[in-house]
Amino acid sequence: GSGAGRTAPLTAIPCPFLQFCQPSGWQLFTERNPPTFFVAVLTDINSERHYCACFTFWEAVESAQPQSHPRNGEEEEEEPSSPVQPAQLFAPKSLVLVSRLDHAEVFRNSLGLIYTIYVDGLSVSLENVIGNLLTCTIPITGGAQ
Repeated sequence: GSGAGRTAPLTAIPCPFLQFCQPSGWQLFTERNPPTFFVAVLTDINSERHYCACFTFWEAVESAQPQSHPRNGEEEEEEPSSPVQPAQLFAPKSLVLVSRLDHAEVFRNSLGLIYTIYVDGLSVSLENVIGNLLTCTIPITGGAQ
């Protein structure tokens, strides 16, 4: 189309896209689930295909339960039924790549690289990694070798 090569800045993530990433909803889990990856093909109003790769992993979150602490020498009443330490919770976090090209393995490898850098806490900034991934030149199939 005439818009090839141009991109529009993202100002907000549309609600249906959030449901696409987590079809069963955004909920907390008491266990860390293994990462998942899938590619879905979405067709726009002009019948153009968009390949949406979604890599989801679970990240530990702090409990939202308030913990009361005694103030100014006040004694705190203990409730025998309340746990001392709240359970560890995990929230899903999704990395999404949208492309007009159908290259599922490249998508999986790229999102896996970003995930690995994130969880390993490497000194390379994610912005540099993503910038390098977005600016690499991929040769045309059957082109000059």
